[in-house]
Amino acid sequence: MKDLEEIRKQLQSGRFELTRHALKRQVERNISRNDIREIGENVVVIEDYPDDKYSPSCLLLGFTKTKRALHIQVSRIESDTSKIITLYEPNQDEWIEYKIRRS
Repeated sequence: MKDLEEIRKQLQSGRFELTRHALKRQVERNISRNDIREIGENVVVIEDYPDDKYSPSCLLLGFTKTKRALHIQVSRIESDTSKIITLYEPNQDEWIEYKIRRS
């Protein structure tokens, strides 16, 4: 299973691919490839999904240089690229400090 350090390196270097769903969300939410590369520097795992539907994955939180918070769900399957399943700007009504889901 891919570790966080490898995911960080892949995001930073632009070695990532987006699922069809993620590509649609990227366009809708005005998230650039550069935004994804920037958050690669500081992403942390906030939720882990070892039994996810298609493959183990995790939800990452990172911040762009302009301090925009982004969540990115990434597959943890070993590969030369990180596969982004979905991505979005977390809603503060649903998240505490973007890290913990509100009940």
